[in-house]
Amino acid sequence: MVSKIHSAILAAALTVFAVPVLSHGDARHEKKDSRPISTEENSFGREGDPKKATRSISVDMSDQMRFSPAQITVRQGETIRFRVKNSGKVMHEMVLGTMEELRQHAEMMRKHPGMEHDEPYMAHVAPGKTQTMVWQFTRPGEFYYGCLVPGHFEAGMLGKVTVMKGTSK
Repeated sequence: MVSKIHSAILAAALTVFAVPVLSHGDARHEKKDSRPISTEENSFGREGDPKKATRSISVDMSDQMRFSPAQITVRQGETIRFRVKNSGKVMHEMVLGTMEELRQHAEMMRKHPGMEHDEPYMAHVAPGKTQTMVWQFTRPGEFYYGCLVPGHFEAGMLGKVTVMKGTSK
């Protein structure tokens, strides 16, 4: 009985958010390869050079509002090629940041669901599609990734990146 109620609530929530999710779009987000690599340093690292990626990590996003894997460990200095797949039927995204940055961005997305943005630490992935995001983790600590489509972050669509002190090989 409880699972039927949860399923009904999830279905209703997905229906409510379908219009904002579709307006979020992905057309502008597919052009990352055509621009130069950003040198901007963030609290959680910087855009990585795909030619210098030290390893690839596949991340799956589902309509159960979960990432798989939900926890990733990397070494300071390591450049990761994330292969981000949306196995669901609605738009999902993977956005890297600190917990505070993700919370603030999620709040902004609730207020402005159609907002266009395209940063190197974001992958907006249409249902059934895969995108690549390359990131270099330059500082040790705990960082996070979340889906900031309205309602998804609040439903628990969040993962954690632990960056171990020391440089990668």
